[in-house]
Amino acid sequence: MPADLEFLSPGDKPALLALTNYELLANVQSVLAALDYKMHIASGHEEFDRLFSAVQYPLVVLEDHFASTARPDNRSLVTLQQMPMNLRRHAVIALLGDGYETMNALQAFQQSVHVVIHRADLPGLGRILLKTIADNDLFLGTFRDIQNRLATGEEI
Repeated sequence: MPADLEFLSPGDKPALLALTNYELLANVQSVLAALDYKMHIASGHEEFDRLFSAVQYPLVVLEDHFASTARPDNRSLVTLQQMPMNLRRHAVIALLGDGYETMNALQAFQQSVHVVIHRADLPGLGRILLKTIADNDLFLGTFRDIQNRLATGEEI
């Protein structure tokens, strides 16, 4: 079902996938399905931009060579890297590729993402994502709670 027509309820966990490699896409889809995510798959940079701006995805999984042949040509990654933090704080961003050491915090920081994952470590993708999401929730939990209270008019 196209993402435009799929209904998302408040309890859903949507994930945005930007993966060109079909084998990689199939592996990630099976892992995220087991974690109860509803997935939207971007076919190119324009669709990625449109989907990312339309839904607050708690999880974004991006391939370093998504819709491109080289990392500098990956317009979706460059857009995320240059985006102000307040526009992407809602999402945990995972970057997959061959040039990374899985869960290397310095490489993740250099790429302006939450976690980098080497393709060889895909069998442990579920555990890696769960740990990264839990770390992010711990770090930003208070901020998100206050933000929600302000949005609903509760006293802080």
